[in-house]
Amino acid sequence: MAISRHEHGLRADLRALLSQVHPVFMLPPLAASWFGAAVAGEFALSAGAIHMTAIFFAVYTAHVKDGYVDFHRRGEDDDHPMTVRGCRLCLLAAGVGFAACTLALGALVGPGAALVTLPTWFVGYLHAPQLDTNPFTTTLGYPTGIALALLGGFYVQTTEVTATILGFALVFLVTLAGVKIIDDEQDYAYDRSIDKRTVSVLLGRPRARTLAFSLLMAGLVGVLWGTVVGLFPPSAPAAALAFGSVALVARRADPTIATMLLIRGAYVFLALLLVAVWFRPLSGTALPDITVLGPYTYLATEFVFGALAFGLLRYAGALRQAARTVVALYPIAYLWDWYTLEVGVFEIAMRTGYDLFGIPIEEHLFMIVVPALVIGVHETVRTLSAEADDASRRGSRT
Repeated sequence: MAISRHEHGLRADLRALLSQVHPVFMLPPLAASWFGAAVAGEFALSAGAIHMTAIFFAVYTAHVKDGYVDFHRRGEDDDHPMTVRGCRLCLLAAGVGFAACTLALGALVGPGAALVTLPTWFVGYLHAPQLDTNPFTTTLGYPTGIALALLGGFYVQTTEVTATILGFALVFLVTLAGVKIIDDEQDYAYDRSIDKRTVSVLLGRPRARTLAFSLLMAGLVGVLWGTVVGLFPPSAPAAALAFGSVALVARRADPTIATMLLIRGAYVFLALLLVAVWFRPLSGTALPDITVLGPYTYLATEFVFGALAFGLLRYAGALRQAARTVVALYPIAYLWDWYTLEVGVFEIAMRTGYDLFGIPIEEHLFMIVVPALVIGVHETVRTLSAEADDASRRGSRT
């Protein structure tokens, strides 16, 4: 069949075929399909397996088409294991396989299952050279495929789309868009030399990295929102906390290390969300009731957040700047607080009952802790951004 460019024979052709199965990028869409099934609850293995196989063919199509375009048409890659004929045969075979799976889903589940699966093939087939030529579709192509795989995995089990599955799909779309921007940063110099408009080329590396981590944080905060409103299981924020911790470390790394960390962090994120969805470890567990501290409840929270503010300011080296700002802000905050309490805008129930200069002592601490925490977060973000910019510049030099 002359599939392999470098060798001849059945084994060589099989190796060429398998070369287009990239586990790092192949496994997440397949796992997303089963994650969607897990969100559905009890699921049929047959429908799940057919949908997963369809996703496999869609991603395989993307890999073959990308290699075909980059090597045989654009001349961007140094080598490719498959001939032009081999690439075209593989694209045809993968397309037939995807069509067979889609038709099977339509017959087994219903036309809706086929329709929700079909877009994944178009995302894969059009990745190159159509979708990878502008920063928007270059960044969102792979994350969109993951989101569609998740939605499809859920739909083929339930024949419906719920707010919960849409919430999960949106979280993955946003967070993985951030990861993709960092991934593209690795090829910044080359992409710029051929006028390939990735986000890094369009915005510049520092601003692109800021956008990437902003998207990551937005997605992780979305997990918290979804949990608070009851869409996600109570233990879901643990997954966001784990991924967020990885992101903080990756922010200071060069593009190659940052991408490696974030991809592995995404695996952990998905695994912990799967545990949260399937086992629901904290379901039925009430929130900790800190009102057992009685009149010292408000005071205790101020000490906790005050300690956090102090730690951030110490890390950023901004204790003195924060002290000056707090002193300048205090008179305004005092008048505002005294007036709102005096006219009855709000009242504080869990407090010690001790007043100083007409307002509770807790409010005096509040007027110190809140601006200090704001400044601490701001200065820490600024420090981390500077370190990330340094890492980005180091990456560009290497």
